[in-house]
Parts: sequence; structure tokens; C-alpha cells
Amino acid sequence: SSLTPSFCPPVELHIHLDGAIKPETILYYGRKRGIALPADTAEELQAIIGIDKPLSLPGFLAKFEYYMPTIAGCREAVKRIAYEFVETKAKEGVVYVEVRYSPHLLANSKVDPIPWNQAEGDLTPDEVVALVSQGLQEGERDFGVKVRSILCCMRHQPNWSPEVVELCKKYRHQTVVAMDLAGDETIEGSSLFPGHVKAYEAVDTLKTERLGHGYHTLEDEALYARLRQENMHFEVCPWSSYLTGAWKLGTEHAVVRFKHDQANYSLNTDDPLIFKSTLETDYQMTKEGMDFTEEEFKRLNINAAKSSFLPEEEKEELLDLLYDAYEMPPPAAAGVFPAELLGCGLAFCGISYKKPALPLSGSALGMRGLPGSMAVAAGASH
Repeated sequence: SSLTPSFCPPVELHIHLDGAIKPETILYYGRKRGIALPADTAEELQAIIGIDKPLSLPGFLAKFEYYMPTIAGCREAVKRIAYEFVETKAKEGVVYVEVRYSPHLLANSKVDPIPWNQAEGDLTPDEVVALVSQGLQEGERDFGVKVRSILCCMRHQPNWSPEVVELCKKYRHQTVVAMDLAGDETIEGSSLFPGHVKAYEAVDTLKTERLGHGYHTLEDEALYARLRQENMHFEVCPWSSYLTGAWKLGTEHAVVRFKHDQANYSLNTDDPLIFKSTLETDYQMTKEGMDFTEEEFKRLNINAAKSSFLPEEEKEELLDLLYDAYEMPPPAAAGVFPAELLGCGLAFCGISYKKPALPLSGSALGMRGLPGSMAVAAGASH
């Protein structure tokens, strides 16, 4: 698909930094660090790492084994992938993006076990967050895309999670806005409860503010109704859902139901390196295959901005930018009724429901709730 999106400007909330690296950069550090790769050109590498037909989630996660050793443990590489990420999003026309990653999966020191079979080095998870934040901030300055980050806890490494919380607090003024629960949900014992209870658990215990994917919530109408009532945001990744087998051709995609119900959701790429995609892929897929309109694209991006983990003042600035770009009148100020609605009763007031103080993305927690103020995202994965 072309790099210039047919809909502009979009907002993206669900994308993994380690699933959005340029093949050229992987090759460069493979050669520089003497790490063997299964290909000699960017095109060959993309073909090997990328997938064209549905793969199981464990099979998909195995793709990272090919290239993560070239980046992890290298300060220069870690900062560079963050900087280049912002450049890529600028080319896609994105105005605001929240990118997520596990600091531990890019480290080779003070992490147990050391990931990707690396020898022990001296790059700690703490310094990884500092480097990624620097790369993102420099990218923001050079390319004009507003970018914030979400730190991931990994389901298979619960021992890393306490440090993730601490890093969220430490770096909350340097791009970090939320915490996420990511990884393979099929690992035995990795979740407290099977099935939908996980979603209930995340919502109730952690005050989850967004759900990654969230398609399975539709299998439990009571749960779905409750999430809709609470205005839960679903981070939908259409092309990803096809290639990970979460959605099967010939069945109705969950996002069609979300659209029909005018639910609160966004469109996202998830892991564009592996899915050989750009945001345009997801917009074309919903436009061509599911009859999405420009009006719906505007609505879902307004919802994405409203559901971002930005502080209220910055969120308002982002919304103003979108209303202007979409040539939409901004909604009436709180407490001010548009004249045509006077006498129509409270149903039109649009009173927003404020969640309790402790806000989790797989599941995302925004930064407002943790000690020192922070948010969460939850991952009812695919």
C-alpha cells in the first residue's frame, strides 16, 4: 500500500516499538555487531520476518527471535529505533502516537533471564527507557509528530513487573504515560483467570482504561454491554487480527460490530514490521472490505484522541487540531447546551464518566492512577 494515507491525520494508540523496526536498521546492526541474520538484503529480511497468511500467536512471537538480538543490549540501536519510529509515523501522516515496549526485552543487564540468549552486558532496563525516551523526543522535535510511550509488563515474566511500575513513575515526565500487560496469553498459569474473567479482572482490579484488541469481549454480551456503558476504548488492529488468526475470513470482524454500536475504538497497526503493513493497510481493509466511511474514520480518531493517555490540557490541544483538520465544529463547552438541544433533557448532556483514581494497555493503565500519578492498558489479547 502507498505510504501516504487516504485518511489524514490519524492517531495511533496500539503499536509495539520492537514490531516496528526498519529492516535496514536490523541489517546494519547485525553486520556491525557480528550477529548472524537469515538474509543479506532488507527485502529478503522483510520476507523472512514478515508474514502473509495467518500464523498462531506463538508462531508470530517467534519472529522476534530472528532480529531482536541485533538491537537488544546496544545503546545506539535502542535510541535509533525510537528515533526512526517517529520518522516512519510522520511519513504516515500520524499526528499523535503512543508506542509500547518492554524495557527488559531490550536490556542485557539487571534482567533475569537475559533475553534473546545474549551474553550479559551493561544496558539495564532503566537506561533502555532513558534511551527510548531520548530517541522519541528527538524524533518529535525533528519530524513534528507528538509521541508518548507505554511500558509493557510481560505475561511470561511477572518478576519484571514491579520494576516496570517503578520505571513508569521515574520517567513519567519523559514520554512515559502508561503501563501495559503484553505477551502470549496462552502460556499456562500466565493469567489469573481464563477467558473473559481476565477482562473483568483487569477492569475491576486495575481500573483498566483501554483494551488491546478486545474482540473476545463480544462472546460475552453482558461483559461487552458493561464495557460499552463504561466507554471502554478498544484498540482494534484489523490486519493484525487476520494475520494472528484472531479473525477468520468469512466471519464478521468485531470492528464491524463496534462501528455499528458506535463504540469507542481506534484503528492501529500493532506490529507493522511483521505484518508488512502501514496504517494505510488497516484503513484500506476497513474501507474496502467493511464499508467504513470518512465520517467513521473521523469519529474513531476523535475517540482515539479522547482515550489517549495525555494530560487533559494536551488532550484538548490534540482534539482542537483534529476538529480543525477534519473541518468539524468542536463540541459545545461543558455545561453549555447547543441551542437546538435546549429542552431535550439530560440524554443529550454528554456528561463524561470519570473513572476512579487508579487507572492498566493488552490492558493499558494510564499514568494518572499509580503513586505519583500514572495510567494502565489491558490486553485481552487478540
